[in-house]
Amino acid sequence: METAQSQFHEPAAHAPELSCNEATAQLEGLLSGETDLIANAANTSAFLNSILPDLNWVGFYFLHGDELVLGPFQGNPACVRIPVGRGVCGTCVATGATQRVDDVHSFPGHIACDLRSRSELVVPVRSGAKLVAVLDIDSPVPGRFSTEDQEYVEALIACFERCQFDA
Repeated sequence: METAQSQFHEPAAHAPELSCNEATAQLEGLLSGETDLIANAANTSAFLNSILPDLNWVGFYFLHGDELVLGPFQGNPACVRIPVGRGVCGTCVATGATQRVDDVHSFPGHIACDLRSRSELVVPVRSGAKLVAVLDIDSPVPGRFSTEDQEYVEALIACFERCQFDA
């Protein structure tokens, strides 16, 4: 897991509205019984946008060959295609690890889809061992994402993976 410096952090100021267990139970309820990937990704991004404060973008990019292609999201229009290895999302795919960046402007190769974004959290999504997508979350607040936020979102993505790919 690659993590940028945490010089900006004020973790309590950005706490999610629900505990991790409550959020996981609600997300599982939303996804339960539905097998359509687009529908589940849309509901997951809308759910995360509703429970995590201080975000300006949350959504999925799906891996197609050597690039990520925009999927369901909440926020302003976004970059449609991102090459693997480029920017925070592409780096997540290339490394297979969550990327938590406190200051995207200092991230080498950052792709500025929204100039208001200052920090970013990107979590890989897997079907079994295969990386198939990433969840990208942007915030206009520098240092918005703590280690606890990362673990929280990773737990919700694990729920998404179970509901979507293990059903």
